[in-house]
Amino acid sequence: MSLGTLAVDLRERLSGRVRKPGDRWLLLITLLLTGAGLAMVLSSSQALAYVEEHFALYYFVRQAFFAVLGVSALWVLSRIDYHRYERWALPGAAAVAVLMLATRLPGVGVEINGARRWLDLGPLGTLQPSELAKLVFTIFLAVWISRRQERIRSFREGFVPFCAILAAAIGLLLIQKDLGTSVVMCAILLSVFFAGGGRLSHLLLLAVVLGAVFAILILAVSYRSSRLGAYFDPFAHPQGTGFQVSQALIGIGSGGLTGVGLGHSVEKYFWLPEADTDFIFAIIGEETGLIGTTLVLLGFVALAVRGYRAAIRAPDPTGTMIAAGITTWVSVQALVNMASVTDTVPAVGVPLPFISYGGSALAITLAAMGVLLNVAAQGGEAITPRRRRDETADLGRRDRRAFAAGARRRPGVPR
Repeated sequence: MSLGTLAVDLRERLSGRVRKPGDRWLLLITLLLTGAGLAMVLSSSQALAYVEEHFALYYFVRQAFFAVLGVSALWVLSRIDYHRYERWALPGAAAVAVLMLATRLPGVGVEINGARRWLDLGPLGTLQPSELAKLVFTIFLAVWISRRQERIRSFREGFVPFCAILAAAIGLLLIQKDLGTSVVMCAILLSVFFAGGGRLSHLLLLAVVLGAVFAILILAVSYRSSRLGAYFDPFAHPQGTGFQVSQALIGIGSGGLTGVGLGHSVEKYFWLPEADTDFIFAIIGEETGLIGTTLVLLGFVALAVRGYRAAIRAPDPTGTMIAAGITTWVSVQALVNMASVTDTVPAVGVPLPFISYGGSALAITLAAMGVLLNVAAQGGEAITPRRRRDETADLGRRDRRAFAAGARRRPGVPR
């Protein structure tokens, strides 16, 4: 390295122009939603925690621990170049698939409400591998598409292999009887495929097929079809299949404009099942009213805007796909949860990101936001003299790096 280059690097570092800060708005929105979630878990879980654990703050303390763990993971991953995950994409996806299958093993998997979706982690509680799969499968598919960018629009060489990957991911979830996460996973992988250059006609065809498959899966299982009946008229059987949805609607309706006040919910006293997890949005409506629910909704809308902005400004297709997948994951899951609680769609059992109780899910989602922040930071790099010099010497090359004899290509860049 010449003295001139060293001088340029030193001047850039001293002037702070090596890179613009990451998306501070995206970080702020994430932290605000996490803080709101901690407040609502504290409020909604006290009665249940006192009855089950004889300590009213039990679930809140656990959630706070995983929030700290998740924010730490966010901080670390936001500083790791997302290109480094490319070499681990396939081993990571295989490892997560094994963990998902392990939930079916006696003594390893944990059964809750008739479903085996969790692994026993001892004192740390349980881990739901499907939450980890959302992040790992997003990165895997993004890397896979980036390595066959020229063929992804082909029906035989792009679309058909993608359908096989999607079918494998959905199959692993259906083994666990997790239809709700299957819907979210479909949205994630379809968004990655589209962001990677997949044909819109292929996506529309696949959407029709998936809609038919999910309709069959709903009608073929009694408890799912009963949820469909409760969706059309939850108050027809308020003590039966419509109990949970009707209680959620009562809670939201009783909140009015400003709510009954934080901590003053009635529904959380064992009227509303899953008040601190999948149906926590109803407690938000009851305690903070229309104002509180609207703020939560706007928070997720703002997160979606900033996330897709990061995807559009990403420095390469891999970053675009990863950012689009993570943003779709959080925003679609939030939309499905809020729609289920308000009886806009049939209830599908997915938590509200950052807010519902669930330590491992919270930590993994915050870690994913760290990856998204890293993509946003790289997409917002300042134009420095060194970068301008590299780009000038590298006209026409997609990775924007000057060629040097013996230099290795960055993994994942299409040849």
